[in-house]
Amino acid sequence: MRICSLLPGATEILFALGLGDRIVGVTHECDYPPEAKQKPIVVRSGIDPDRMTSAEIDRKVGALLQAGKALYTIDEKALIGAAPDIILTQGLCDVCAIDYNHVVQLSQSLSPKPTIVSLNPNSLGDVLDDILRVAEAAQRRNEAQALVMELRGRIDHVGAMESDLRPRVACFEWLDPLFIGGHWIPEMVELAGGNDGLGRKGEPSVIVEWQRVLEFAPEVIVLMPCGFDVRRTIDDSPLLQTLEGWRDLPAVKTGNVFAVNGGAYFSRPGPRLVVGLEMLAQMIHPEAFPWSLSSEVAVKLS
Repeated sequence: MRICSLLPGATEILFALGLGDRIVGVTHECDYPPEAKQKPIVVRSGIDPDRMTSAEIDRKVGALLQAGKALYTIDEKALIGAAPDIILTQGLCDVCAIDYNHVVQLSQSLSPKPTIVSLNPNSLGDVLDDILRVAEAAQRRNEAQALVMELRGRIDHVGAMESDLRPRVACFEWLDPLFIGGHWIPEMVELAGGNDGLGRKGEPSVIVEWQRVLEFAPEVIVLMPCGFDVRRTIDDSPLLQTLEGWRDLPAVKTGNVFAVNGGAYFSRPGPRLVVGLEMLAQMIHPEAFPWSLSSEVAVKLS
């Protein structure tokens, strides 16, 4: 069985199921586990975030989408050469991966035609269900059931914490403009014992007006720009420090502002979201979940 993964999260699922040797194509963003970087690349992005500011990235993405142009391109020759039996893709977010309809169209030129599995999660439960769906297509049911059981146990462990305090938490998925994390992020905050009064559970991330943030007065702030690691997030954090009223926010006054590796633990719908949940628990309720995070995972900014 030959599998092309057009999603970094799906690539992580495949490796977690012991299917790394079946992967014959990935995206340029598939970097975990490290072995994924050795796989042939069949999808690339038209944007180089390392050479652009957050505002420039946002404007470029908006301009491409408005013009009906693709953010990602498939190397058709590489895809044909990969001859996949299964293609893992998504229809959840045009900013996150190749357009689903384009994948379907290209697959028609392959012989035999591959099975296309589209992953479109909006919650942690959906991500676990997707693991089972991938396993069903790839005939790894037993491995998937064991993995899902282990992940559910860790989720339940965090969610079982009892506390009368639910600190107000703001999770910023982008800093310029300011986006509040959606989909599974508000659910993760709730499970970790926090109150996300800005995000919308199960819905896409949205731009938030700074005045709303001031009125919400978060007691914990987590900077998790989509696709960024800790270092890039720290580099972009001054964008917030110049905003009026930033220093008066409770989270800033008490030193509860965190920069995290959003690309690894919050943006990708894969097994490591559970690590992200455990990270949030340490930030929101350190009295119950003592800090054990390395500087490559999360850094306390103030």
